[in-house]
Amino acid sequence: MRSGLTNIQWCPGCGDTLIIMAIKNAFKELWIESHNRVVVSGIGCSWKASQYIDWYAAETLHGRALPFATWIKLSNPELTVMAMWGDGDWYGIGMGHFIHSCKRDLDMTYIVMDNENYALTTGQASPTTPIGAKTKTTPDGNTSEPFDPIKIAKAAGCKFAKYADSVKFQELKDIIKEAIKHKWFSIIDVHQACPSFKRW
Repeated sequence: MRSGLTNIQWCPGCGDTLIIMAIKNAFKELWIESHNRVVVSGIGCSWKASQYIDWYAAETLHGRALPFATWIKLSNPELTVMAMWGDGDWYGIGMGHFIHSCKRDLDMTYIVMDNENYALTTGQASPTTPIGAKTKTTPDGNTSEPFDPIKIAKAAGCKFAKYADSVKFQELKDIIKEAIKHKWFSIIDVHQACPSFKRW
């Protein structure tokens, strides 16, 4: 599916918009044309990301974007392949695929839009929700220690694993460019605002 719609459906102030703009600028500066790039997304707020950039796209099942992205990269190694998920989709439902993608180490870029909650379903705790945060599923405060996805990625063999922040736009764009140029598996965990449901 070719995408590139402009009718943004995210909440006002959502960090996803800044992440999309950083990706667009990274592609422009790297001269990667739309017919040479493809994104695979899962389910959640991040799922809409594939609709807002001119590229080939696949919207897949919850937690299953990486197996699909792997198939694309193996089918056509010349493509620039990017997978985009949220923290719940990836670190919760798709954690097994995440670890094995780090081990497999194919040339793909994985961007996690980490708002520390399941925002599309209105704010339940996710694997990265901080201790004490009050959500719909943790009304008295979260008691589960949040995952450190970058430590997990490195322990699984990933050689390019970095944190970024959506509000640090120039730095985020540069990290995305660096990840795309890295010829192995790369992950960027992007912390972002979620004004509708992240209230801690």
